[in-house]
Amino acid sequence: MSDTPDPREERPLPGTLPIFPLTGVLLLPRGRLPLNIFEPRYLAMTSDALGSDRLIGMIQPSNPNVGGMNPPVYPVGCAGRLTSFSETDDGRYLITLTGVSRFRVSDELPLLRGYRRVVPDWSAFPNDREAPPRLHFERARLVAGLRQFFEQRSISVDWDAIEKAPSEYLVTSIAMACPFAPSEKQALLEAADLDARAELLTALVEMAAIEPTTTEDTGGTRH
Repeated sequence: MSDTPDPREERPLPGTLPIFPLTGVLLLPRGRLPLNIFEPRYLAMTSDALGSDRLIGMIQPSNPNVGGMNPPVYPVGCAGRLTSFSETDDGRYLITLTGVSRFRVSDELPLLRGYRRVVPDWSAFPNDREAPPRLHFERARLVAGLRQFFEQRSISVDWDAIEKAPSEYLVTSIAMACPFAPSEKQALLEAADLDARAELLTALVEMAAIEPTTTEDTGGTRH
């Protein structure tokens, strides 16, 4: 198992990217997403990524009700660097992706070993690999909304850790972890910047606290 910084982190982003379509799963820049890989095509994708630039694009199907092996996907996803990897006795891969940059799908390429690949356009997100400026969102309002959100669901939370968490980490981790609808998670991904994402996250948490049964966890981290 490895969990060390990758010296390739600042290299130019690639012109070809494997994608992992999962409904309800959100990866954001600098966020960390654990995944349990067991389908043959995604085992192949992970092996190929380990042997190249270690980047995998997380993206949501745009219509989860459309069947088939290769459903249409949203135009925007987020690439993650494979920063942790282990193999289980039964042949599964347990990996962690650390978000690097969002991308737009410019074109889709033919399948390779069963998995999908795209031509990514990185140009719309030039600041994703840079440390964000100081945030100006209403942090106290977000935390108050989270208290109601988690209490209504009887979810135990380390509030001391939340109070001490840096603002970017708080917004990113909560946005990725909360069981919002896929379209809401896509809106969080496509927010213009962290302040806009924090404002949207606050609104979603407050709305979900009023109507706690309107969203459900899609449980998409196994594939």
